[in-house]
Amino acid sequence: MSASAGEESGIEVRSYFPTPVVIVRVPMAPEENARLREAVLGRERTHPGVTHSNLMGWQSADDFTRWGGAEGEKLLGFAKALADRLAGDRAGNRVAVAWFVNAWANINRRGHANDAHAHPGAVFSGCYYVDDGGVASDPGLGGAFHIHDPRGIAPAMYAPELAVALSGCQTAGGSEIIPPRTGQMLLFPAWLSHGVRPYLGDGTRISIAFNFAIPMAAGDGP
Repeated sequence: MSASAGEESGIEVRSYFPTPVVIVRVPMAPEENARLREAVLGRERTHPGVTHSNLMGWQSADDFTRWGGAEGEKLLGFAKALADRLAGDRAGNRVAVAWFVNAWANINRRGHANDAHAHPGAVFSGCYYVDDGGVASDPGLGGAFHIHDPRGIAPAMYAPELAVALSGCQTAGGSEIIPPRTGQMLLFPAWLSHGVRPYLGDGTRISIAFNFAIPMAAGDGP
């Protein structure tokens, strides 16, 4: 349906409820990324993991800011700059936020995945791929980041083969996948349901996940 056709027929088509997902390359040098990889693997060797959304695999406590080193500080600084650019009020004006940041590392090996979840208590969430486990060169290895349509499953409940013939409406009630890429960062609203599909490779899929929240009080997180 063209704009002119809409004007002539008196039909106005608006797109509501957009959901931004930022995908960006982080300017991390290969040697910096290699040091970050070794820091995560070293942490796995010396600290037991925690279990939240992870289905097997290893997840650190959310204290990455304490042991991520200069490389961790750099990538979280990059993520904070993105969050600063996205933060606004209900009128669309930019606002300055003194973010509370927590972050953790994830290691997935063959068969490991992350169940669908969201991050209550945060404004933005995201992840950085330290090592995609070979998925970039072989998508058949799985391990893709997947997001669920916040419009819910209702559009796919009845006659799921039918959809609205307008841009962006064909995915209603479904999900999208974003294959991991070493050096790539994702940033998205913390309420967006997301997870990780099973990794099927023989490598090591490593990521750093993080939240940006508003402190409840000076020096305290949510």
